[in-house]
Amino acid sequence: MGKWWLAAAALVISSPCLADIDKGSCSFDGIPLYGKVKIVESMGDIKVKVVTSFPDLKVKMVNSFPDDCGEWQSVESFPDFTVQFVESFPDIKIKYVNSFPGVK
Repeated sequence: MGKWWLAAAALVISSPCLADIDKGSCSFDGIPLYGKVKIVESMGDIKVKVVTSFPDLKVKMVNSFPDDCGEWQSVESFPDFTVQFVESFPDIKIKYVNSFPGVK
């Protein structure tokens, strides 16, 4: 048996997160990446990994009017979407910023 499968497995394991982010609408699978967000322990709309470099989305936490791409307001009720933080197999990778949020 050839060793091609080792190379294929290494490629799959080392591949970065392939986020399906629509930059034009600032959305992931139809979910806007701005708005009111509820953090959940499981079954989140989006699985997120926080990184310090090479994010898919730069996120700025705001207290009100999360109307621009990458602006999130943390809420407990009536969220626009839910987020589950994970270490492995994220849907998107984010980096928290104080200015210039959005898709790179």
